[in-house]
Amino acid sequence: MTDATDTALAAFPCARFIKEIGRGPNGARALSSDDTHALYTAMLDGRVSDLELGAVLLAYRVKGETGDELAAMLAAAQTSFEPIRVQHDAFQAVSIPSYNGARKQPNLVPLLALLLAREGVPVLVHGVTEDPGRVTSAEIFTHLGISSVQTHADIEAALTARRLAFSPIATLAPKLARLLALRRRMGVRNSTHTLVKILQPFTPHGLRLVNYTHPPYRESLTQLFKAHPEAAAGGALLARGTEGEAVADTRRQVQVDWLHDGICETVVAAERSSSDAPEVELPEGRDAATTAAWIDAVLCGDAPVPSAIARQVELIVDIARRAA
Repeated sequence: MTDATDTALAAFPCARFIKEIGRGPNGARALSSDDTHALYTAMLDGRVSDLELGAVLLAYRVKGETGDELAAMLAAAQTSFEPIRVQHDAFQAVSIPSYNGARKQPNLVPLLALLLAREGVPVLVHGVTEDPGRVTSAEIFTHLGISSVQTHADIEAALTARRLAFSPIATLAPKLARLLALRRRMGVRNSTHTLVKILQPFTPHGLRLVNYTHPPYRESLTQLFKAHPEAAAGGALLARGTEGEAVADTRRQVQVDWLHDGICETVVAAERSSSDAPEVELPEGRDAATTAAWIDAVLCGDAPVPSAIARQVELIVDIARRAA
């Protein structure tokens, strides 16, 4: 059998799918779970042509994904990589996706992760290593002397030795990384940016911090986790992100929902920000070196932990202990 024949057999025609999802915000229809799973699996495997792949990504960008479609995509994504094996002792392992970085506010994901690890919680931060115009967690970790891991074995070893690892998505899930990187070519995000934020990287299942930027995503993510127990395995803490990162906003208390066992439990109520609220001490700049130096000062006790992040740590530690 020739290479050309192999390629032809591997090709995955997408016209009938694009016809359904590509009719615009008012005319588009959701795909069935089976079709969504087959389509996203083919995308992950590189069996969709560039032309059709671009059409699918833009169609979903306009239409948005239903909870059922997200569940099918997530199921395909989960089988595309080997999960990280962790030992649950006193605490359930916690994953923190970090794909947005900082633009205006300092990126305090590394502080959250280090505070949790100091409490004994195994924490995996996964994300991109660089993003032009933004300060990534990877860059801040580097200034703190914490290098990105290079293999799954390195992730497992770091979680055992120091309770903390930062993994590039290319190390954790290479097929997802390829689709994620298309943002640079296309100029807009795609469904994979949502999927990496809800990915379950562990076995046994760990607790995920899941954040959203736009309110409609709260509804679709809540629907996903409530209607699909397999997607919610391990539980997820859902809250509006700080510039798209899953760390508490130091300026206000947002609502936090704990999605587990088919229920959505509000564990922290939202509070209105007040002009009378005390000033929160933060880094003077948002660059990686300045943020890392400030985080180091907080860890050494030379600067206070912002109260919103202290409450977030307390909540995560409590749930991770109960779920272990």
